[in-house]
This record gives sequence, structure tokens and C-alpha cells, in this order.
Amino acid sequence: MLRRATLLLILALAAIAQTTQMVPMRDGIKLATDIYLPKSEGKFPVLLTRTPYSKGRGANAFSKAMNAAGYAVVIQDVRGRYDSEGHWIPIKDDPNDGFDTAKWIGEQAWCDGNIGTFGSSYGGATQHAMAIANAPNIKAMIPRNAMTNFGRYGMRHNGAFELRWFNWVATLGNAAGTSLAMPAAKRATTDPQAAQALADFGNQVQQYVRALPLRPGTTPLKFAPDYESWLIEAMSHSDHDKFWQDHGSSVIDHLKEYKDVPAYHTTGWYDSWGTSVANLNFIELTKTKKSLQRLIVGPWIHSSENLDHAGMAQFTPDASLDLNAFHIRWYDRWLKNIDNGVDKEPPVRIYVMGGGDAHKTPEGRIFVGGQWRTENEWPLARTKYTPFYLNAKNELTQAKPSNNPPISYQADPANPVPTLGGNVSSQGTLMFQGAADQKCRTGFWLCKDDKPLSSRNDIVVFQTPVLDKDIEVTGRLVVKLWASSDGPDTDFTAKLIDVYPPSKDFPAGVDLNIGDSIIRARYRETLTKQTLLKPNQPAEYTIEMYPTSLVFKKGHRIRLDISSSNFPRFDINPNTGEPLNNNRSTRIATNTIYLDPQHPSHIILPVIP
Repeated sequence: MLRRATLLLILALAAIAQTTQMVPMRDGIKLATDIYLPKSEGKFPVLLTRTPYSKGRGANAFSKAMNAAGYAVVIQDVRGRYDSEGHWIPIKDDPNDGFDTAKWIGEQAWCDGNIGTFGSSYGGATQHAMAIANAPNIKAMIPRNAMTNFGRYGMRHNGAFELRWFNWVATLGNAAGTSLAMPAAKRATTDPQAAQALADFGNQVQQYVRALPLRPGTTPLKFAPDYESWLIEAMSHSDHDKFWQDHGSSVIDHLKEYKDVPAYHTTGWYDSWGTSVANLNFIELTKTKKSLQRLIVGPWIHSSENLDHAGMAQFTPDASLDLNAFHIRWYDRWLKNIDNGVDKEPPVRIYVMGGGDAHKTPEGRIFVGGQWRTENEWPLARTKYTPFYLNAKNELTQAKPSNNPPISYQADPANPVPTLGGNVSSQGTLMFQGAADQKCRTGFWLCKDDKPLSSRNDIVVFQTPVLDKDIEVTGRLVVKLWASSDGPDTDFTAKLIDVYPPSKDFPAGVDLNIGDSIIRARYRETLTKQTLLKPNQPAEYTIEMYPTSLVFKKGHRIRLDISSSNFPRFDINPNTGEPLNNNRSTRIATNTIYLDPQHPSHIILPVIP
């Protein structure tokens, strides 16, 4: 017993940060920074992350593993969060703060001049911010599931607003209901007496997203003025201008400034940042930088590379990733110059979902199955981009359209289509992540029954006949929709679904979501300038869903749902054309989908021969 107790004590002591320092920034603000050093003496390559989620949260295990591999680890609270000074504005100060922190690290006696960056989500954004600022000493990066280009996808989304960010701010960074809630609330408010009200506000997000717009001084968020003013601005500022382009981690808008450094980009098919990571950052950085860019995409939900499932979908046991080994191998190559072959491997590794027998697992999931595959590029050069057309018989077919009559439906802001799974994160109690059967369930706060979503009159369903062979779809998912509305503005949504046939385990079959997206009609022409609609005049809408890799099995159907809401994944369009986040009324819109040769609505599927 004594030996075991002594061992536990040693492990506990080894897990404690050796020092915490307040590192000064160029404007005098000091940021709280934990430093973990290997036990041996000397200079070490350094691994750096900058986080809004409290520097000590979950840091010990990773730091110990990296220390054992010969790396020093530095973890810093970003400006205005937890133990750091200053005011929080998401990512806005992180280019300069990241630059100053990297410079400071390079001047320390324990640093050998080589820094690698790590971190997921917001921690991925702070890495991109450092690269945009050309921070010194950065030699390698692993931006996981990075919050980036968020004026295009992830925060604003083709003009709509992703309400998971309302939850993020309302819960002061996902802290509601955790031990970090009160420290976050006390740090955010200028009135200590209001901290409890702020902490409680995070448990009321369902009520408040139903009561939008958000106006100044009308909620407990008024006690956290930095948070309130930023959220109102983000929900109101719709044009993709300098506000979004220069918000700190918009890689796509700062390719020229971006540091030329080896980066391994990671994301998941059900991740909330998949489009930005795979379809924007990886593609454009590969084109413009000499340093190696690598991409891995698994079947994961957000920041969950350690899992072998995503929501309802169960994959093979090897679907999960050993993150410590993954990091060490990349850093060893670029920070220690160890020739371990990682730079000679194919640049893209993807998990191709599908192929499983669809049995029900002990956890109640459906076995989707899948397998890993390496590729030489993204998107795949051998892709056969195949249009599947929508027609008046509610079919999805490769046959070009004939003179089909249009289909109209009503979009009622008071009765939005509920979000069932998908590419979300920071969702709190608003919704749930990943793959989900597209059938309502009475336990979900937005469902009044347990009927399939396909039974709703405001969803227009198009599906293929039963497939007579397997079809692999890997790459970008783009819908070209011809549509109109009887009002000045509305939304159009698209959702791709894998329709499983009935089975012993699932007698009603399963309608499994694969990808989704939205476009706000006033941004149909460009994200930089809004143009209201001319009533009942057809226009073409490009709706790009998050990418995927999936084998639609023989016996399944491919389904595309078109509607005008997906709540609370996206905010509800009042259909009035009023300024965003400032409407005083709502109206039921009559929206129309066109299906004729002059208006050939279709989805382009990236079929792999």
C-alpha cells in the first residue's frame, strides 16, 4: 500500500505545472501562462496552445505525455478569460497576442527555438491567428477542427447565424453547469453580485433562442458587456466585410500573410468546422504554401477524434485516433528533425463511412461501418461529378428534367423544422451532434410527436429509387436550387440523407443525416452585399453542405430534403426582409422550388468510380 501511495503521489506531483507566469503583451496586458518542463535539464522544443477554456482544464495528461517525449508544454488563457487580464473579443486580439507569446517563449532559457502549436476548435483558431501574424519560432502546427473563416461557415453561414454561438456566449464558453461556470461568470461581469444571474442564464438558452432577436440590456447578458456587445454585433452584422474578414482567424482572407509552416489539418465528417478545414484551408494553403499541408478526416463529431462513433452511427474500432501518438510523430519530424517518414506519406487520409450490416449495437447505435484510405489530393482527382435532378414526382434522378410543374410550400417562423443531429458543437441543451435518425422524438424539446420529419408539409423530399449497386460519394456536396418566395427574404435549406431499408433491428428503417446547409436568400448573389428578393421571381441558389465520404449501399436510397428552416442549428428567418437581428414581425412565406429544363434544380454528387 505504501509503494502504491508513493507512486500516486509522484504521479500527482508530476502532473502539476512547474510554473505559472503572467506574460506581458505589447499593450501591457498580462496573460496567465502555465509552463510544463521535462524533468531533465536543457533546452527543449516547445508545444504551445492558447485556450479560452481555462489553461488547467485537461492539461495534465497531455502535458505529461509530451514532457515524456522530450517537449516543454506552454498553455495560456487567452485575453479576458479565466486568469488572464484584458477584455475578451473572440480571436480579435489573438494574432498579436500569439505573436508576443511565441516571441517570449523563444527568449526563455528552456526553449531551443522551435515551437509547435496544438489545440482544437478555438485552440485551432488561435493557431491560425499566430500564422496570420507570422509569429516567430513556429515550426509546425496541428490545427484540429479549427474555428476559422467563421464569417462564411461556422458562425455566420451563408448569411444565416449558427445559434450554437448564442449558446457559447450565453454559457460563457460552454461553462454552464460545470465547476468553471462561476469563475467564468465572475471574470465576465463588472458587477460581482450579478455572477449568479450570468451563470443561471446559461441554463435558459432554449427559452431565449425562441425569443430572438437579442437586443441590448434585455437579458442577464447585460451584466457581461463584452459578451453581450460582441454577440449582438455578430448576430446583426451580416455582410461578409472587414468585420468578419479581419476577425483574427479567417485564413481564406489572409493567405498572403499566412506563415509558410507545415500543418496537419484535422476534422470530421460530422464536425462543425469541416467545410472550412477541408474545403477552404487545406485546399488553398496547399496551393499557396511550399510547406507540407496534410489533411485527415475521420467520421467524428467535433473534437472527438478519440471516438469510434458519431451520434447514432457506429463505425469500426479503428475509426478512433491516438492523439498523443499523432502529435508526437508530426512534431518529431519538424521540431526534432527525426526522419520518421511522416512527410513522405500521402497528403490526405480519409475514413470512408458505410459498408456495415446496420445491426443495432449494445449501445443502441446503427453499425454504419467504414474503412480508412489514403489519397493523393482533396478533392479526389478521379471524382465523377454527377448531377441528380429533382422532379415533380419527388424523385432524385440522373435524368434531365422535363416540363415539371413547380412545388410550393409554406415556411412558418413559428413552426420551424427541428434540428436532429448534424455538424454542430457548443450546442449545450439546444440540440445534439452527429448522425441521427431523422424522426422526431418526444424527449427532444422541439418535437411534439415522434413522426418522421419527412411527414412535414414544409419539407419537400426527393429520393432515388432503391439502389441496385453501392455508390461511393466522397467530396464536396453542392446543391443548385432554383427557387422563389412571395416575400422579400427567406431561407432555403438542404439536407442529404442515407435511407436505410427496414430490418429486424430497425423495422421502420433509418433516415440517417449525412450533411446539411442553408442560404439566406438576400445573400444568394454574394456574401458581401445583401439584395432583397423580387416576389415570386425564380433565382438560382448555391447551397454547399459540409463534405462527406460515404458508401450508399445497395438497397438504400439517396434522399435530399429541401426546406426553409433547420432550428436551432440556424436562426429563424422572419421572412420580412427587416435588418437581421432587428425584426419586429414575422410572416409565413410561400416558397417555390422549380424543376423544369430552364430551372434544373439538382444536387451534384461527387461519385467515386
